[in-house]
Amino acid sequence: MVTIMDVIERIKDQIGNNSVVLYMKGTPDFPQCGFSGQTAQVLAACKAKYMHVNIFEDPEIREALKEYSNWPTYPQLYIKGELVGGCDIIMDLYNRGELGKMLAKADSVIQ
Repeated sequence: MVTIMDVIERIKDQIGNNSVVLYMKGTPDFPQCGFSGQTAQVLAACKAKYMHVNIFEDPEIREALKEYSNWPTYPQLYIKGELVGGCDIIMDLYNRGELGKMLAKADSVIQ
């Protein structure tokens, strides 16, 4: 039996071992919600390299991440272990030119 603490440890491992992690509905190539798709497009526009987790393929993470992050919706973007936010916040950061800077600082931009 997998406990919520086991799943939280998996989340911590994913976030700790990857500079940028996007928890989303679907995949960057086949997003299954508009907000996840928009976030993936913005990351592509920034030439970001990142790990993505399709929460539909991992229902344990889908539920545990809400508790871990104290953020109820998806997508959720983490940079350098910190929750940046969801689609609205990511779009705002992108439009202000801040998202690219954050990604560059995390060494997560494809040259």
